[in-house]
Amino acid sequence: MRLAHFIFAVLISCSTVILAQSSGITKETLLKNSYRNPVIDQSLPDPSIIKGDDGFYYLYATEDIRNLPIHRSKDLVHWDFVGTAFTKETRPSFEPKGGLWAPDINKIGDKYVLYYSMSVWGGEWTCGIGVATADKPEGPFTDQGKMFRSNEIKVQNSIDPFYIEDGGKRYLFWGSFRGIYGVELTSDGLSLKEGATPVQVVGTAYEGTYIHKRGGYYYLFASIGSCCEGLKSTYTTVVGRSKKLFGPYLNKQGQSMSDNHHEVLIKKNEAFVGTGHNSEIVTDKKGGDWMLYHAVSVANPGGRVLMLDRIHWKKGWPSVEGGTPSLESAAPRF
Repeated sequence: MRLAHFIFAVLISCSTVILAQSSGITKETLLKNSYRNPVIDQSLPDPSIIKGDDGFYYLYATEDIRNLPIHRSKDLVHWDFVGTAFTKETRPSFEPKGGLWAPDINKIGDKYVLYYSMSVWGGEWTCGIGVATADKPEGPFTDQGKMFRSNEIKVQNSIDPFYIEDGGKRYLFWGSFRGIYGVELTSDGLSLKEGATPVQVVGTAYEGTYIHKRGGYYYLFASIGSCCEGLKSTYTTVVGRSKKLFGPYLNKQGQSMSDNHHEVLIKKNEAFVGTGHNSEIVTDKKGGDWMLYHAVSVANPGGRVLMLDRIHWKKGWPSVEGGTPSLESAAPRF
């Protein structure tokens, strides 16, 4: 553990004791109602989350590029591994040597629908997006095959899918540092609507798109910088907002994300770097909004670990306390 990281942890621990003494709450109670990052101390990049009909939250991530791991939790803090979306036998194969990246989980009708990227590193014209379905969030998932490749849809680096329903229609957004694009889907979400044409939504600085609708605005969250260079990773979570799903998305000064302007949401600190590719927002029983994302731990930089932080809303904009990952914080209330 680096000295700065140690001092930061000691200060947090001391603050916890002082708060307990001043409020009459025991330290044990405070610790029980708090959590530490990372919430899963293993490499789980590009998280996507959904609440199942059984009351559990199910998490999907890139970590095993062959099969996509699935974890579940009741409280977003304590997680159990439940299996993988695919097996060696059921694994998608439209890109035979490709890895499975950046899953996006959804419920469409009575089916759990999992979008995934399939690519070899650097294969920006052969990569593509596929889709699989299951009756339960833990699977087994049945691959429905490729939706499109980059060279077929004429969008370079077609990875990082994100699904959203709006105005009774279904859409897929995707892209990585060659523009973020959106297109309308069929009613079952399994293919592009006939005649639909991809539309570029924002510029070329972004990947890992997630769009959240709140209070009359659409908020487009994305990641900038390098994801996968260990302690040299510059990944940073950013956001812009729009009155319309397809933009224009603007920062606080009215500058457009089409010109690569945005607001920074989560950046590095002494303990974590490479903070990006956030999940969907989850609201707890007290109305608190929470977001999962990945980062590289400075103390143990072996992979991209799973992080959790609360999203606060101030004057119509999302923020994270201090603008950086927390080490210890009050836990979600479920």
